[in-house]
Amino acid sequence: MGSNNTTEIARCVWATENEPLLVAYHDAEWGTPEHDDAKLLAKLILDGAQAGLSWITILKKREGYQKAFHNFDAEKIARYGKRDFERLMNDAGIVRNKLKIKAAIANAKAYLALRERGQSFDEFLWKFVDGKTIVNQWKTTKQLPAATKESEAMSKALKAEGFRFVGPTIVYAFMQAVGMVNDHTVDCFRYEECLEHSNVHSK
Repeated sequence: MGSNNTTEIARCVWATENEPLLVAYHDAEWGTPEHDDAKLLAKLILDGAQAGLSWITILKKREGYQKAFHNFDAEKIARYGKRDFERLMNDAGIVRNKLKIKAAIANAKAYLALRERGQSFDEFLWKFVDGKTIVNQWKTTKQLPAATKESEAMSKALKAEGFRFVGPTIVYAFMQAVGMVNDHTVDCFRYEECLEHSNVHSK
């Protein structure tokens, strides 16, 4: 996404200094390979909540989501009934969208169904990149795709399991965030850092 030349450290251009939360997220999280099942579910729920909104909006509400959704405890979310739904619809700490809230509950149930079959969410998701980070070599943000054949395949598989708000574009943003692809631009200091954390699968 191009480097941000306003500081000595070269970053992806979307990580701007006027949004400290975004800078911190870029510097510590985005693109780092994640293999923890529960954290992968939480990230997928947040990426679904982002649909039609900016990521900074979700970052600012992430703490609110953690509180509202019992720290993304899938077993608790899966048991949410009418009272919990009404509570969430009245919680200003999250995106109060009926379909997105219902999707979060459905996703927790689908996640648990996978687990009950003995399927690790980590393995289920990472198989679409052969268990290794796809390393791209983008120079500018204009080169980044909105979706790929891998995100389309993952989207289709997730929908088949009952997950919602998991279209190919949302799924690709998720893949970028959890390090299934390294989409830091080559001039960003995080590009090399993420390489060190990944079992490389070059594109």
